[in-house]
Amino acid sequence: MTTQYRPTPLKRVFAFLRNTWRGLTSMRTALVLLFLLALAAMPGALLPQRNLNVAKTDEYIAAHGWWGELLDRLQFFEVYGSVWFSAIYILLMVSLIGCLAPRSFEYAKAMRAKPVLTPRKLSRMPHHVSTTTDRAPETVLKDTHTLLKGWRRVEREEADGSRSISAERGYLRETGNLVFHFGMLGLIIFFALGKLFGYEGQVIVQADGSPWCNSGILGYDTFNAGLRVDGTDLNAFCIRLKDFEARYTENGQANYYHSNMEYQSGEDLQTGAWKPYGLEVNSPLRTAGDRVYLLNFGYSPKFTVTFPDGTVRTNITPWRPADEPTKLSEGATKIDQPGITDPIERRTRQLAITGLLAPTAFMHGNVLTSSRPEANKPAVAVDIYRGDLGLDAGRGQSIFQIDQSLVADGRLKKLTRQNLDQGQETVLDDGTKVRFDGVQEWVAIQVSHDPVQGWVLVCAVAMLIGLAGSLLVKRRRVWVRVTPAREGEAGTVIEVAGLARTDQAGYGEEFQRISDKLVQGQRGN
Repeated sequence: MTTQYRPTPLKRVFAFLRNTWRGLTSMRTALVLLFLLALAAMPGALLPQRNLNVAKTDEYIAAHGWWGELLDRLQFFEVYGSVWFSAIYILLMVSLIGCLAPRSFEYAKAMRAKPVLTPRKLSRMPHHVSTTTDRAPETVLKDTHTLLKGWRRVEREEADGSRSISAERGYLRETGNLVFHFGMLGLIIFFALGKLFGYEGQVIVQADGSPWCNSGILGYDTFNAGLRVDGTDLNAFCIRLKDFEARYTENGQANYYHSNMEYQSGEDLQTGAWKPYGLEVNSPLRTAGDRVYLLNFGYSPKFTVTFPDGTVRTNITPWRPADEPTKLSEGATKIDQPGITDPIERRTRQLAITGLLAPTAFMHGNVLTSSRPEANKPAVAVDIYRGDLGLDAGRGQSIFQIDQSLVADGRLKKLTRQNLDQGQETVLDDGTKVRFDGVQEWVAIQVSHDPVQGWVLVCAVAMLIGLAGSLLVKRRRVWVRVTPAREGEAGTVIEVAGLARTDQAGYGEEFQRISDKLVQGQRGN
């Protein structure tokens, strides 16, 4: 009776790990993981992402009830930082490394190896020619070496006294394949490094020559930092937008944005020198290792408030477009009354001007709207509030709206609602005058820092080159056997055979050219 062999638990664990590693590092698994990565990235394009737009994400979740809450718990609104996306990403990187390491060693061995032996029966090859020539065997061999210049070849003597040449070509196909996959691996690695050490921020800058400096995250409206970026050591540079120009088609669509700007970085920060640059949508400024993009523009209404004691305050605050094609904008301009030192009294005298701004105004019934995005006839429809704006509460609040809870509990009271054209004013109950003086442009810019951007480009170009090589280069082999004629016979027997190791399309013509030249005694390619 035989005893059945049972592996020990340690061996079973080792076998499981070995088989798991082999499965993970197979090219099939790498392709599946690449497909899953592309599939996992789709929610990031279809759903709002919290790191890009918190308000829109919260609105989406509230609008979809339990389904939105479930997607939120599953991190579908933070796709690129989710556990499952990171897991696929890491597994793909490990799989590619496991695939490429052994293939690279095999490729290195194949590059050093000599071409394979000449088959005994060349007539079995897909391409075969046999003929007799009156040239000497040495002459035929010399012509063959000359004709196959550039091929990897080796000459051997066979047992029956004949001599053969084995030649191979097309090793760049496997080179291209490896370059493509190494480029993909590099792209994955450098993309991850960019997320670790890069940052991206957006800020609204007035196009009136006011300077803005990249001194810290507090200077941004929104800021997305890499995992290794704390925002205290940003690349130092300053910009100032001198003006802004937008051009439109007849139907009001923008087709040209341009801002004449100046910037300083490096030694310019010490000398105070400014360099000019024309900032456009597809022409970012590159300085101090960062890129400055022009994203959008809008209008800032200019309000002049004259208080009863004669004190004048002028405020220019950006309002955001509510209707992008016409630049009909909404916002809130908040003003503290000067000269009041008592904090309690000051919180009862703060003013807020909220409502709509129309760059090219016209009345649709009793509603103010805009017909075009140019500031041809600016006007505002505003509500003016007085009271506590909550500016001293220690909580952040939007610059585009007031806290409605303060209105609800009576701490902020509406005084009047007015439509004002440029130059018009309204008088409040205490004699305070509020005048609308027109608009100024603001420009939304984005600052991006990616220290590995150049390497990402190198990897992408390597992938294209590698893919072209793997698709266009063909692996093929040629064998030539030269046999002296038998005793009593004249001439030399030449056998030429060829084999395409990949796609045979087009190889028949190449083989025909080689065999014809060998048979006819021609040299050269």
